[in-house]
Amino acid sequence: MLPPLPERMRPHGLAEYVGQRHLVGEGCILRNMIESGNLSSFILWGPPGVGKTTLAGIIAESLSREFYTLSAVSAGVKEVRDVIEKARGNSIFSRGAAPILFIDEIHRFNKAQQDALLGAVENGTIVLIGATTENPSFEVNTPLLSRCQVFVLKSLEINDLDVLLTRALEQDSLLKEKNIEVKEKDALFRYSGGDGRKLLNVLEIVVDALSAAGGPIVIDNKAVTECIQENIAIYDKDGEMHYDIISAFIKSIRGSDPNAAVYYLARMLNGGEDPLFIARRLCLSASEDVGLANPNALLLANACFQVVHQIGMPEARIPLAEVTVYLASSPKSNASYLAIGKALEAVKKDPVKAVPLYLRNAPTKLMEELGYSDGYKYAHDYPGHFADLEFLPSGMEGTVFYEPAPNPQEDKLKAYLQACWPKYYPKGK
Repeated sequence: MLPPLPERMRPHGLAEYVGQRHLVGEGCILRNMIESGNLSSFILWGPPGVGKTTLAGIIAESLSREFYTLSAVSAGVKEVRDVIEKARGNSIFSRGAAPILFIDEIHRFNKAQQDALLGAVENGTIVLIGATTENPSFEVNTPLLSRCQVFVLKSLEINDLDVLLTRALEQDSLLKEKNIEVKEKDALFRYSGGDGRKLLNVLEIVVDALSAAGGPIVIDNKAVTECIQENIAIYDKDGEMHYDIISAFIKSIRGSDPNAAVYYLARMLNGGEDPLFIARRLCLSASEDVGLANPNALLLANACFQVVHQIGMPEARIPLAEVTVYLASSPKSNASYLAIGKALEAVKKDPVKAVPLYLRNAPTKLMEELGYSDGYKYAHDYPGHFADLEFLPSGMEGTVFYEPAPNPQEDKLKAYLQACWPKYYPKGK
């Protein structure tokens, strides 16, 4: 039985590799590393289907290095140590060319598993190549991260996807024997979402479906849409359903429907979604959608993230469900979210407005003589711990970025602001 189309079309050299020209183009860092043979440990960070695993394999093949592969989903400390022991006794390593250990989804390794790699990476027993879809700054511990470079991979562009499509139709042993006409490509590219593996999977699904009717295979947007809609009922944590379900999850929380929110949570957990991904989205929802209407929401969401990180699945489903229901059942405010958006727009229009002299720090005598900090009013020296002082730069006086939303919690904030700043927060508004 033949492997799936993405596996059949996996490139075996840089000449066949598509995308990531900023890393593997002429004169770029990874190409230079390969051509010089001076390979150091690094982590490939990018979305699914952009060539992380393929690139690691190409590097190992190009340099004729011994190549070990572990998946962070199934490997533990024992498996890591076994590979390191093999690397120590490897004849290639004894001549100075360290074997490559490729760890897929390295963000799923816990601290103990990551710590088991430190010594071998430090002394050059192995060259570590990690692949992750999550920000390594949050998911890889600092000692290991400090021993690795991080290379960011980007979603494939339309031109890249077009190359993959054409190559599959012309070179794949099965597809090139079929009478296939591609009339429209928009739907193929849209469903792929910049994911090369997804594009080839979609192409294979469509070709298989249209082949059943016999005769020429004509691919257009309508045919692709109809075929895909019949084949995406199963949750795919690396594909389009990943984005659809998380979108429905967040919108259900925002819409104050705990029943729908916990249903979509179950869909994600049942489909194998990374629980830390869900916990991060809960933190964002707590600050963006609940906000100051219930400040405790962010505290609970952050606590949930920590607990999920510590205990993992299947127990993590419980705090995830608890916080999901809590956020969905909380009053909502996006006032802070809107405030930072307005402030960023103002900064983009004029990023260098001068800070008023009386607000500047004056650590030296010269700065004092120039008027730095002169005229500043220390709020705690005034009644109510408030001094009427303009804090925005000249020309921006009176600009209001934060508009309290109408809810009990922010009504209290609004009352305080009205007492302090009646000219900016007048009563009755």
